[in-house]
Amino acid sequence: MTIAQLLATTRDGDDWFPFFPLIPLFFIGLWAVVFVTFGRRWRHHPRRAGESVLAERYARGEIDAQEYHERRTTLRRKD
Repeated sequence: MTIAQLLATTRDGDDWFPFFPLIPLFFIGLWAVVFVTFGRRWRHHPRRAGESVLAERYARGEIDAQEYHERRTTLRRKD
């Protein structure tokens, strides 16, 4: 059976009508998934980035515990 024959037997395309309202919902859902997946990467919190670099330096032994705590306190202090 060809596509033309299938289209001719579908009562003028009325079979798609119940699914028509779902098409915009599909695209809204798709955009929501993209935003949730990649939105976290786009948002960058500078204080957390500084603390993670500081923690890495402490873990590598580049700074001691006292310096780590002092710098972390400075980073967390609100201006």
